[in-house]
Amino acid sequence: MKCIKKTVGRVVILLIVGMVGIFMWNTMFNQSSTTNITATLIGNRIEEARDLITERYYYTNTGLFENQREFYGWKVPFTRKSFLVSYDGLVHAGIDLSEMKVEVKHKTITVTLPPAKIIAHEIDEHSLKVFDEDSSIFNPIQITDYQQFMLDQQEAIEQKASDRNFLAEADKTARKAIEDLLLFDKTIAEEYQIVFK
Repeated sequence: MKCIKKTVGRVVILLIVGMVGIFMWNTMFNQSSTTNITATLIGNRIEEARDLITERYYYTNTGLFENQREFYGWKVPFTRKSFLVSYDGLVHAGIDLSEMKVEVKHKTITVTLPPAKIIAHEIDEHSLKVFDEDSSIFNPIQITDYQQFMLDQQEAIEQKASDRNFLAEADKTARKAIEDLLLFDKTIAEEYQIVFK
């Protein structure tokens, strides 16, 4: 008799566990198949992937600094100073996602992105090498000369990167990253069209 009660008790417990499991499976399945795609949901997903949306431009550059004092348009003798600098750097470009707009309408997801811009520019200080330094006692090289020269060099490099369609490539990278992220969702991949503006 005790054996029968134990067996019945086990069967009842298994049935309860099975029913709970089936209920949970159905709940999870129904939730995943009826995902409500909203602009807020999409915006949050894209925000989480902020690090994916970037383009990098590695470079090595050499620059020459020259300066000589002048007096009414005439270069003063023995006041020339110069140096040659070599260094490596990295420029980052990306999209400011705080300016992004998302609209979901009639099974179409419209993503409006601002243009890509340079978001960071790093110079590897360990790669910095100074060659052919020449100065005068009447016009010595100062730390401000190096600082201003490096600022001017950074601007020149950023302009050079922009001229080589670097920002256009950053735009493409951002769009591709966002599209791939959204298409990872099965509902979006099967039922929605993604449009960029």
